[in-house]
Amino acid sequence: MKVLLINGSPKKEGCTYTALKEVADELERNGVETEIFHIGTAPVKGCMGCGYCAKTGNHQCVYNDDTLNEAILKAKDADGFVFGSPVHYAAASGAITSFLDRLFYAGYPMAHKPGAAVVSCRRGGATAALDQLNKYFTIAQMPVVSSNYWNMVHGNTPEEVCQDKEGLQTMRILGRNMAWMLKCIEAGKNNGVAVPEAEAKVKTNYIR
Repeated sequence: MKVLLINGSPKKEGCTYTALKEVADELERNGVETEIFHIGTAPVKGCMGCGYCAKTGNHQCVYNDDTLNEAILKAKDADGFVFGSPVHYAAASGAITSFLDRLFYAGYPMAHKPGAAVVSCRRGGATAALDQLNKYFTIAQMPVVSSNYWNMVHGNTPEEVCQDKEGLQTMRILGRNMAWMLKCIEAGKNNGVAVPEAEAKVKTNYIR
């Protein structure tokens, strides 16, 4: 089993990375392979809904000048996901927002793979950013993994985050719960429990 952790901060090893690393370490302790993927500092274009990704057969985006297509290929081998972001104006970073818009629009099957979001902030806005990120999971049929508190850490530097003992505990419990859910899903598969039957999407328009 493998979990792909996406670092949506421009800082490769900043506060968001510190939170993700705590989750990753706990996953590794529970026998789950991890990879922390940094989306980088290059500009991330927003999705323009062109539909190119649906025509390629491998869900690749028409934009090939950032790290999204690499992440899509890695997602194929992942059994679970953790998306991490700093809090910018009580929201997830613009970079990870554009990144996830395109990742989910690209149509790679994310359904039934557990997902979790973590955020780092100096002081406030964390729950609003978490609400934004969790919506990607709940529109894609992904089980949402929780902890014993909202998945956030506080601090202005990695050193300060390391002083947030409750935040770090929240990350460890999140990693433990993710590992447990993955093992439960694997056990179900091994005992003949199939994923829920899919239905064709019904779209209702309100303008007649």
